[in-house]
Amino acid sequence: MLQHVPHWLGHLLRGLRAGADKLLIVQPRLEIGDTSLHLTSPAFADGARLPPRFTADGEGVSPPLTWTDPPAGTAGFALVVEDADAPAPAPLVHAVVWGLPAEERRLAEGAVQRDGAGPGDGRDVGRNSFLGEGWLPPDPPTGHGEHAYAFQLFALRDVPALGPNPGRAEVGDAMRGRVLAAGLLIGTYSRGEERMVGSAGMTALA
Repeated sequence: MLQHVPHWLGHLLRGLRAGADKLLIVQPRLEIGDTSLHLTSPAFADGARLPPRFTADGEGVSPPLTWTDPPAGTAGFALVVEDADAPAPAPLVHAVVWGLPAEERRLAEGAVQRDGAGPGDGRDVGRNSFLGEGWLPPDPPTGHGEHAYAFQLFALRDVPALGPNPGRAEVGDAMRGRVLAAGLLIGTYSRGEERMVGSAGMTALA
């Protein structure tokens, strides 16, 4: 979709970005304390480029994720993935997952996908910014520069039932007063940008 934006237009819009201050994890209303979760992926390092497999240039599946043990009293988790560099007034939501069980410590590759009203165990894959269920593959405009995709995991003291296919706003409201800890993992992606490849300082277009 956005890969069809002309390079010149993407370059012109480089300064138009939603802003990291609008990510869900930094919103004061969630009252997130100092306790953190260590969120990682076996597919990419924190701050590193996402493999194309997880983007609109590849298979477009969600990446695998793992995390450390949460604080005592955790009843479940919520995951929200946003692009704060989207040329829009608000971050683009790429995934919402609600009600992950407290005993889980990983999401398998491709796990964020359409699931209707959920599998019946309290978890549910919600709506992305295009109002579809599941993973919205990163699709930055060509020439717009690097985009940082924020994978945000929240440990919750209780997990109230929400309507089927909740969106970012509904999940954010439901988490108020319930967040025990949070974790952040950043993956980047761009199109039409020079980036370093190999160890000899060579460059290539991404």
